Amino acid sequence: MKRIYVNEKWCLGCHLCEYYCAFANSGAKNMAKALRDITIHPRIRIEEGRDVSFAVSCRHCKEPLCVKSCITGSLKIEDGVITFDRERCVGCYTCILSCPYGAIMPAEGGVIQKCELCVQNAGGSPACVAGCPNKAIVFEERGEL
Repeated sequence: MKRIYVNEKWCLGCHLCEYYCAFANSGAKNMAKALRDITIHPRIRIEEGRDVSFAVSCRHCKEPLCVKSCITGSLKIEDGVITFDRERCVGCYTCILSCPYGAIMPAEGGVIQKCELCVQNAGGSPACVAGCPNKAIVFEERGEL
């Protein structure tokens, strides 16, 4: 299955992936209008260190602890992608506590948000990959580690 991978050596820490993610999940047609004068809430985030920057997003684990810990069943695996049903979430944040990668975040309205590889809105490649100017984020199939 294709997944998002990050090459931290190439990451500039520009945060463009966050903006493209927020725009892709906004439902709007114009990026400038959609993100103007608002605080964005992307499903990917850049962690910046002194010598390295890298993107953190859901890794769509084969045996995800977040899905196992979800008390309402709002997180589930569909075709290898961990998806989220906003209507079922009660905001207990157990999934946030159980994710070893810190890839699930609180969202507005008391629920959570996470990367779903843009399966509902971008069609083809995740928006963060398309928006990375240095190609530090890729969407590809890799062999087992």
